Amino acid sequence: MPVAGKGTRLRPHTHVTPKPLLKVGDRPVLSYILDDIRALDVHEAVLVTGHLKEKVQAFMEAEYPDFHAEYVEQVEQNGTADAIRLAKPFVHEDLLIIFVDTLFDADLTVVNRLPDDVAGVIWAKEVEDYQRFGVILTDENGFMRKIIEKPMEPVSRLANIGLYYVRDWKLLFEGIHWVMEQPTGPGGEFFLTDVFQYMVDHGAKLKVEEVQGWYDAGKPETLLETNLHLLSTSRGKAPAAKDGVTIREPVHVADGAELEECEIGPNVTIGAGAKVRRSKLRDTIVGEGSEVDGCDLHDSLIGGSVKVRGVTGQVDLGDHSVVANG
Repeated sequence: MPVAGKGTRLRPHTHVTPKPLLKVGDRPVLSYILDDIRALDVHEAVLVTGHLKEKVQAFMEAEYPDFHAEYVEQVEQNGTADAIRLAKPFVHEDLLIIFVDTLFDADLTVVNRLPDDVAGVIWAKEVEDYQRFGVILTDENGFMRKIIEKPMEPVSRLANIGLYYVRDWKLLFEGIHWVMEQPTGPGGEFFLTDVFQYMVDHGAKLKVEEVQGWYDAGKPETLLETNLHLLSTSRGKAPAAKDGVTIREPVHVADGAELEECEIGPNVTIGAGAKVRRSKLRDTIVGEGSEVDGCDLHDSLIGGSVKVRGVTGQVDLGDHSVVANG
């Protein structure tokens, strides 16, 4: 799991919190993924770390002690192929590769039912705005032929989502070695998609499987969209009825949060220990221990231990910020 990125699109939050540990539905993004692979009875993980690496390790040790986790640092951001290359000393069998800036609804158990001659699985999502993505071209049997980055023509609408299973791990690392001997791609990086092309060109059969859902957690606006999906499905949690408090579901109000004379929702998550008074919130995430007083906020991300008072509109506040109007 590459988790080395700095998460620049989610600043100021990622100045102090690694992107995989930002919360949606009042849980870190990484925790949803770890729960999915735990359900496959997978308990070994290699995390390719970088920015705020010590916080990722502390989270794993505290929240997922049953995982045997290894950590390797990607000092320079040389691309996705380089990130996976760093994990090679720990790989001795088939593996999952998961980029953790998105969540997905996927049947991972398909890996247990693959024919013996299939070298791996690439999961994809059919999209309308294909020009924003790397899209996968398949043959008549649903195996990858090639991946084309941001095509101008609708050659495929199957977007590559960053979720892979590789059975032929030796060929994978052979491909990584080959790719990293070639000239770099855009931005001076080496891409994992080129490694998959190497595998296919050397006879590997990579099955393309569609996911039911794919939810971005890499930008403020998509983080809120993903929060809405989670509250509408698995993570909704309304508080007990209270005079002066109006709840417009879906919401998630953590135990220990205090609400007083406020209107909450839809699409609002409030962390443990937070206090919301005399305020109206919609499409907003409020972190643990924060205080919101006399505000009317929408489309806002509020970190932990923040104090915001008398503000109307939209805010994006990192941990320990203070904003007051009047």
